[in-house]
Amino acid sequence: MLKYFQNKWQVGQTKLILILLTFIFGGSCCGYLGKKVISLVPLDPGIPKTLLYLLIVTLLWPICVIVISIPLGQFVFFKKYIVKIYKRFASILD
Repeated sequence: MLKYFQNKWQVGQTKLILILLTFIFGGSCCGYLGKKVISLVPLDPGIPKTLLYLLIVTLLWPICVIVISIPLGQFVFFKKYIVKIYKRFASILD
């Protein structure tokens, strides 16, 4: 499985580990911040609050990953990765 991503992203083993760590820490940070933000919203638990949480996490994820990628030295990779995701998303909306 790791070889697949290593080949797909054309990176060495060390860089792959740093990329995976960025995904791990960025996702965890995003979930944590999403919970903190959603706790400030005066909504009863249920579908509306869950949908709002998903929206918040979706908006926070790219920011968290970019911020985490800077100290791990993977900013260039994640900048390209996020731009690629937004282009695909934009093409779906068109």
